[in-house]
Amino acid sequence: MEGSSVLHQMMRFRWSAWKALPLAEREAALAEASAALGTVEQTAIYSLLGHKGDLMFLHFRKNFEELNGTELALARLRLSDFLEPTTSYLSVVELGLYDSTLKLYTGLAERGIEPYTAEWNQEVEAQLGRQRQAMARRLWPSIPDRKYICFYPMDRRRGESKNWYQVPMAERGRMMHEHGMVGRRYADEVQQIITGSIGFDDWEWGVDLFADDPLVFKKLIYEMRFDEVSAVYALFGTFYLGVRVEAAALGDLLRT
Repeated sequence: MEGSSVLHQMMRFRWSAWKALPLAEREAALAEASAALGTVEQTAIYSLLGHKGDLMFLHFRKNFEELNGTELALARLRLSDFLEPTTSYLSVVELGLYDSTLKLYTGLAERGIEPYTAEWNQEVEAQLGRQRQAMARRLWPSIPDRKYICFYPMDRRRGESKNWYQVPMAERGRMMHEHGMVGRRYADEVQQIITGSIGFDDWEWGVDLFADDPLVFKKLIYEMRFDEVSAVYALFGTFYLGVRVEAAALGDLLRT
């Protein structure tokens, strides 16, 4: 099931050009950006650690049209003249339904309902409708109010010897259940949002982890490396770690 549309924008700040700008113009640009970003819901700003960028803007919206409007609004700010995109990531909040899907398909087969017939499609859509109502808060989440974020994209292996998409659904469900049980042990310390990006970006999923202690990211991800779904089938992209910055405090971060 899909929910919120999500855009990550990683930016490098053009410090040399910014410092060359007269102080009054810098202050005006900061005031404009703080005012504009401070009134926008479901956008968060993070100060990135390391060489991969200086700022990351995270946007949750209802659809891609709203994401596009948000991207353009940010580009119109005077501050954007000093923001150089390094990369971005487009996806939608995604919830997998291995257990309920397997039970549904098995039940439909036992009733003699052929896949993809009108009756089959109606039963599937009815089940999805019930699940969407039950999981609405997870499909349309607020950006967690935690100090740190860890974001990374990932794929499932599709090589000659190991191919996730050729594993039977029941077996995939078993592995994902075991994988999820590791995450549940960290539920009080970490909030996780999984987004799907097949057809939208270069990887298949994006993972956002939110916590007040960044060390928990290392512990959680390390422990997950030992479960079967990660050890055998997972491929990981670039990791980004950032510290939350409120829009009102953006000036404190960028003043020289």
